[in-house]
Amino acid sequence: MRRTMTLEWEKGVLRPNRVHTRRHPVSLYADRTSQRAYSSMNPFSDTPPMRHFWQSAVLALGFLVCGCQPREGAQSAGEKAALADSLKRRVAAAYDFSRSNVPGNLMSLYPDTGRVVAAAAGRLTTTRDALQHEIAAFWDNVGRNMRNPRWIWEESHVDVLSRDAAVMTATYRIPHTTPAGAPHEIRGAWTAVFVRSGGRWVIVQEHLSDSDTPEGPVNSSASPDE
Repeated sequence: MRRTMTLEWEKGVLRPNRVHTRRHPVSLYADRTSQRAYSSMNPFSDTPPMRHFWQSAVLALGFLVCGCQPREGAQSAGEKAALADSLKRRVAAAYDFSRSNVPGNLMSLYPDTGRVVAAAAGRLTTTRDALQHEIAAFWDNVGRNMRNPRWIWEESHVDVLSRDAAVMTATYRIPHTTPAGAPHEIRGAWTAVFVRSGGRWVIVQEHLSDSDTPEGPVNSSASPDE
């Protein structure tokens, strides 16, 4: 590389003032190219390529983290199974005819206030008071006349729809003895929709279908509870 000096006349003395380095254009281009390449590879550089790189990396990390987190409201298989078992136990306890106050036990499955839709035997009720009346009438006219009745749940399925809703469908049978001493059995299927309200799970809709009905007046909504 060749160096040249520029001279400046100062106070009548000709002397070197500053030195310039003359570089070949190809050399300058090579240096600039290597500098840009280094900047684009330097992770601490603020050049546009690196800004785009870090933006993409942050977005990718965000998607990864979000993908690893459970969706809001989602339940694990274990949580669903635990809820299903809990609902089955509650229903079985309420339909245990060996306990006292059967009508009160059955009504414990429903909300204290609000609408309750119940369908059975081609009839429909939509209020808690109407349902309670049907259950009491069934127990007074039919339930008390059964000797040694046992409510036996057979096949049952619980689908957890969300953290606050579930549906249960099951088949049942009620073996018992009539007042005349004859063995008798009632069979049927029952579907109930549960919601979580006020910290507890309650039935807001249900449907009962009996395959056989004992002699005597059997009310519509009360049958599902038996």
